[in-house]
Amino acid sequence: MALKLYNTMGRKIEEFKPLHEGKVGFYGCGPTVYNYAHIGNLRAYVFLDTLHRTLEYLGYEVNHVMNITDIGHLSGDADDGEDKMVKMAQERKQSVLDIAKFYTDAFHNDIDRLNIIRPTTECPATQHVQEMIELIKKIEANGHTYMAGGNLYYDTTTYADYGKLANLKLEELKEGAGKRKEVVIDENKKNPHDFVLWFTKSKFENQALTWDSPWGVGYPGWHIECSAMSMKYLGKHFDIHTGGIDHVPVHHTNEIAQSEGSFTDEDRAQGPWVNYWMHNAFLVIEGATKMSKSSGNFLTLQSLIDKGYDPMDYRFFLLGAHYRSPANFSWNSMDSAKNSRRALVQRTSKVLDACGEKVTEALEVTSDAARVYLDAFKAAMENDLGTPQALAQLQKSLKDENLSAEEKLALIRKMDSVLGLKIEESAEKLLKEAATPAADTHAGDPEAEEINALVQARQDAKKNKDWAKADEIRNALTARGITIVDTPTGPTWKRG
Repeated sequence: MALKLYNTMGRKIEEFKPLHEGKVGFYGCGPTVYNYAHIGNLRAYVFLDTLHRTLEYLGYEVNHVMNITDIGHLSGDADDGEDKMVKMAQERKQSVLDIAKFYTDAFHNDIDRLNIIRPTTECPATQHVQEMIELIKKIEANGHTYMAGGNLYYDTTTYADYGKLANLKLEELKEGAGKRKEVVIDENKKNPHDFVLWFTKSKFENQALTWDSPWGVGYPGWHIECSAMSMKYLGKHFDIHTGGIDHVPVHHTNEIAQSEGSFTDEDRAQGPWVNYWMHNAFLVIEGATKMSKSSGNFLTLQSLIDKGYDPMDYRFFLLGAHYRSPANFSWNSMDSAKNSRRALVQRTSKVLDACGEKVTEALEVTSDAARVYLDAFKAAMENDLGTPQALAQLQKSLKDENLSAEEKLALIRKMDSVLGLKIEESAEKLLKEAATPAADTHAGDPEAEEINALVQARQDAKKNKDWAKADEIRNALTARGITIVDTPTGPTWKRG
């Protein structure tokens, strides 16, 4: 089976055919570093990582490029609203670059904790302004721009395919021009969907960062950075562009217009700027809309960690939903993900224990029975990154008593190279925690004998399937600040 991906351009599943055999170039929209990434933002990067890992698993050489928006970004995609970078700098009484550095580091910390592979190239916008200027010159030379109010605009009516990604009709866009005073704040626009390529008349006093340009001292519009940097590192034509579905109607639509608006006739003859557009759906908080900072639905990865969840619990939760489906977040769903991942780790620890010294060997899937699971896993990932079905194959394989421990471990390693859940590492940690019996761990503690008795009573209740009694004992110990850790060799406990 070949890799098939859902292409937003055309709204259908298509077989993936790279521009260059065995190689894939893809660009993913990165963060605007004016605040911490919330867990909704982080869904996009787990999706990017899943795509990256899947492509490598299938044997492709991956060139993954991602921008860091450290130049001011307006709160609205259509050149309106306040400058997020400037606003945060003023609130924190720091420079814009200091703000960008702090939140870039915070973003890196989050993606590292989520076991997300760093991009091949990560490009801050402030370091690529000259590339943006050169690209704007080409767009201007092709007749797609106009000056108004001191700023350079892209005239969307000069590009016949404007809106093709979002299924916008050009005639409807033209008809809307007469209503632009009601639709947009910027009175300099000829058409409501036109956008700024270069600002010389800032909307803000004392703009923090400015550069010389053919149009005057100023700074670039937001959309141009992704076009300029992707072309620099991936060329004028590349395979995949990703982002959240909120980027479709404006940001990615404008990226296409300006990128292909810079093309020569020869460039156009070679095909579109991007062949495959992939977008992840929103994370939705239970009882609310999509997660966003402006709506107050703002949880960070650290928020989850502070509540006792491991970052891998959140990654497991996200993989349990297809990237194109809304992920419905609730504390119950996080508890379910935590418990399911813990069960997976516990089964893996038993596999490691059974493998003994063979855990240090490079194990392979050899039997037909094991290959059935691996083939099904691969088929799930090739079917537009079907992570829920792929996870199911891993869980099912670990319960199969007909597979040897060595084959199970080989399956874990191959599947987790794509899932990125650090399963074997977590299982090794669990085995180390289980190495010392509970009674010895707390030797000399006057409460230890009583607690050990309660832990044993809970274990007996579980054996007798008296789940209510087992839960009652666990809750009582939790109230005393005691945490029970279930391991393959029996339960242990710790304070805190």
